[in-house]
Amino acid sequence: MEHTINRHKRRQGRRKNYVDLAYIIKIKQLLLIISESAPFIPNASKLSDKIGINRATLLMYLHYLEEIGLTNNLFKVAGGISKLQKPSKLFLENTNLMYALAPEHSDMGNIRETFFANQLAYRQKIAFIEKADFLVNEKYVFEMGGKDKKAAQIKDLKNAFIVADNIEFGFKNKIPLWLFGFMY
Repeated sequence: MEHTINRHKRRQGRRKNYVDLAYIIKIKQLLLIISESAPFIPNASKLSDKIGINRATLLMYLHYLEEIGLTNNLFKVAGGISKLQKPSKLFLENTNLMYALAPEHSDMGNIRETFFANQLAYRQKIAFIEKADFLVNEKYVFEMGGKDKKAAQIKDLKNAFIVADNIEFGFKNKIPLWLFGFMY
């Protein structure tokens, strides 16, 4: 009997981090907002006010969404305490989730970036960078766009590439988006 009581106490001690069931609908709304955005750049204070939870709990929930495989959270490259900040960009884990949540309202730019993040996050370290869309392995810079996307935004960056949708083959620093589907 004493062994059973001790096991029960240990389990209760492990239950400190949980998601309050009252916020599940709010989390679903958050996922819908992410799916419709181009891309979603969170303002933790406004989101926590809108959902009705404190900022720390919101950040914990955003972490949980990534842990369970519903989102890809991009952070600025930083060390130390900076890593505890909010994500700089949020993407749904894959484009299928976007179409399931908001089939009529999915933004093409967000679809491209979500696909790219999904394919590279599997084996590469992706991060947020101010001057482009992605920093991969702290070395390569990628800017997403359609077939007419120009390199003006990344012209001064080292190891920078345009990832373009609706092109069959690349030229110079322009790479077709579909090629990244082979990386998974």
